[in-house]
Amino acid sequence: METTNFFNQLAQMNITGDVQITIRQGIENEWIVSVLLQNDHCGDNAKNLIPPLLLRGTSEELDNGFFKNITTPLQTASGLMLNMEAFIKQLEETKKHSAMEKEKADKEKKEKEARDKKYNDTLLKAEAFENESKFKEAWTALPKASEYPEYAEQIRKKQSVYEHHFAPSLFSE
Repeated sequence: METTNFFNQLAQMNITGDVQITIRQGIENEWIVSVLLQNDHCGDNAKNLIPPLLLRGTSEELDNGFFKNITTPLQTASGLMLNMEAFIKQLEETKKHSAMEKEKADKEKKEKEARDKKYNDTLLKAEAFENESKFKEAWTALPKASEYPEYAEQIRKKQSVYEHHFAPSLFSE
């Protein structure tokens, strides 16, 4: 049996990705070979715009010139996809370190701190009324659950405690 160097030659091309080869017999002695390089690690959808390489020829022509005709285009496509992925990663890293992003993060942090402070201040005010047994005022002083959805359950529990003190019950003695 005759040995081929097909896979050795493919390995020597040093490309990154999956090589998809489709072979179809054309008219008379002609063959049509489609070679497409896919790299799933490249996050840029522009990679999908790279068309497959199409070769047409007789079996002898393809045997003699297949790798000569596919090596440069596949290496170019592989390099392009690697560069696109590196560019995307660097762009994301740059975005993280940009002054605008840092300012935005600082602003969000300050807004959250101010919001938490306002919540805690109103909660303290309500507790002060509770300590004076002014339960209606304490209930009114509580922060609104709609304004602080992350604390909604705690607010409702406090409201329930206060309501218990000022709402008359038909069943109590």
